[in-house]
Amino acid sequence: MNKLTIRDINLKDKKILVRVDYNVPLTSNGEIADDTRITATLPTIEYIIKNRGVAILISHLGKPKGKVVKELSLRPVAQRLSELLGQEVVFIEDLFSPSLKTTLDQAQGGSVFLLENLRFFPEEEKNDEDFSRYLASLGDIYVNDAFATAHRAHASTYGVAKFSSYAVAGFLMEREISYLSYLLSEPQRPYVAIIGGAKIKDKLGVIKNLISKVDYLLLSGGLVFNFFKVMGYEIGKSIYDSEMEEETKKLIDLNSLKLHLPTDILIANNLTEDAEVKNVKINEILQNWIGVSLGDETTKKYSDIIKQAKTIVWAGPVGIFEVDKFIKASQKIGEAIVSATENGATSVIGGGDTVACLSKLGIKDKVSYVSTGGGATLEFLEGKTLPGIEILNEKK
Repeated sequence: MNKLTIRDINLKDKKILVRVDYNVPLTSNGEIADDTRITATLPTIEYIIKNRGVAILISHLGKPKGKVVKELSLRPVAQRLSELLGQEVVFIEDLFSPSLKTTLDQAQGGSVFLLENLRFFPEEEKNDEDFSRYLASLGDIYVNDAFATAHRAHASTYGVAKFSSYAVAGFLMEREISYLSYLLSEPQRPYVAIIGGAKIKDKLGVIKNLISKVDYLLLSGGLVFNFFKVMGYEIGKSIYDSEMEEETKKLIDLNSLKLHLPTDILIANNLTEDAEVKNVKINEILQNWIGVSLGDETTKKYSDIIKQAKTIVWAGPVGIFEVDKFIKASQKIGEAIVSATENGATSVIGGGDTVACLSKLGIKDKVSYVSTGGGATLEFLEGKTLPGIEILNEKK
């Protein structure tokens, strides 16, 4: 990675403005349902504390659309972060308080502050120049540790960097760039990509970019039914995007030996635990039935390929994993990835739904790296330039 990182800068007695991603899932009563995104930022924050810098954390939560929404306050995050760090995290509710800069200027090295939800202000998503300049004025150094937002050119992810003396990557950002860059540069071979998920539209760019880089591109999930439909097969009530018909035809026309489609599918008559299921060939899908996962033959074929891999990327579930009756293929594919990883492969998992699947399977800690980005990860794998990364200072 050719970007400056937090370790390249002297932090002592400096105010470090850190863009984090605390867009955490909340329960109906406003409690944090999963603190993974908070714990992911601890190495960067603890490094600042250890080096006697003042950590000023900025983030968004949810989609308040430029208005104050009490239920989307970051106050609960400050409380949870305090517990994880074992010290007080000062929550700043009023970003424009006349005394804020004085408070930050007088803060002792090792202090931690968390500012209120930036998306309470419409200027954030508009990348407003004055708002960007104001945020930059709160710190001496800007650190972006929010990879999941790096594909957005917002005030706190892009604009602020233009008005900061230094704009560098945090440790989480550094890890993301390192692992994802490896997938696009010179990965060890055989290199296998498992691309799934419901919508082909979301994965089209990834498929197009990876097809020339991998040895095997294994298609799965709901997106395969676009291919089957174009090929003239009955798909029943399976998911299908008619707007992507021409793009799907173009992928088929590539006639690439690297591109693999399922040969059989698990279908169900409904999406509940008491559903009737059948394992059928792709030309035997029944009317009014729904394709819910890979079939046994395809699962074995894909698993055998994965077990021989030295580099693996998995983006998008291979089927509906939320229903236990449909989870068998996901379990087998996950086990194959773990097996390959134990044998020395580098395995990178991306996408929120894929990570949720890993968590349910209990193998999240058994792969090489789990990306924290959703859309950002996909855009990176598409080969796109991400504004939040592009704006960071280059190493000289």
